[in-house]
Amino acid sequence: MDDHYFACLDLNGRDCLVVGGGTVGHEKVSGLLASGARVTVVAPEISEEVAALPVELLRREYRASDLDGHRLVIAATSVEEVNRRVFADAEERNLFCNVADVPELCSFILPAVHRQGPVVVAISTGGASPALAQWLRDRFASQIGVEHESLARELRRLRPWAKKNLGTYEERRDYFRNLVTQALG
Repeated sequence: MDDHYFACLDLNGRDCLVVGGGTVGHEKVSGLLASGARVTVVAPEISEEVAALPVELLRREYRASDLDGHRLVIAATSVEEVNRRVFADAEERNLFCNVADVPELCSFILPAVHRQGPVVVAISTGGASPALAQWLRDRFASQIGVEHESLARELRRLRPWAKKNLGTYEERRDYFRNLVTQALG
């Protein structure tokens, strides 16, 4: 599917669930933690790497009630039956759900992400090829330097002033475009 609506979710301080405590679960938990989410992991077996993360651990089988109170869920188990159940339960509750490496069981997909301060590069192939998305991410990320990170921080600092002093969206857009052009050529 290539018709996704792309958005950046504010998960800071919000509850998210990861079903699965292995290597893939670790990757998904790490991404959620990087965005400030509060993460609960449920799995009968949880790796030492996952257990070492600042998450709530439920060392048992998944239950539909585990979804209660969460903003989104990621199923990262190697058991297709469990992943399908997590997705079906999430759909019943209108929760966004990602089943790792099964695009047809996802109400959202995860891009390949590189973070450098406030600058974030996210590349997606619409679920077609995570390997290609990761390759492209690395290619673009290598072009982001400390000057871009510093500029992003400075532009963020100027946003309240621009909002107060420049009356329209177009004036603010043009003001910031000019600043970026001046700074980066």
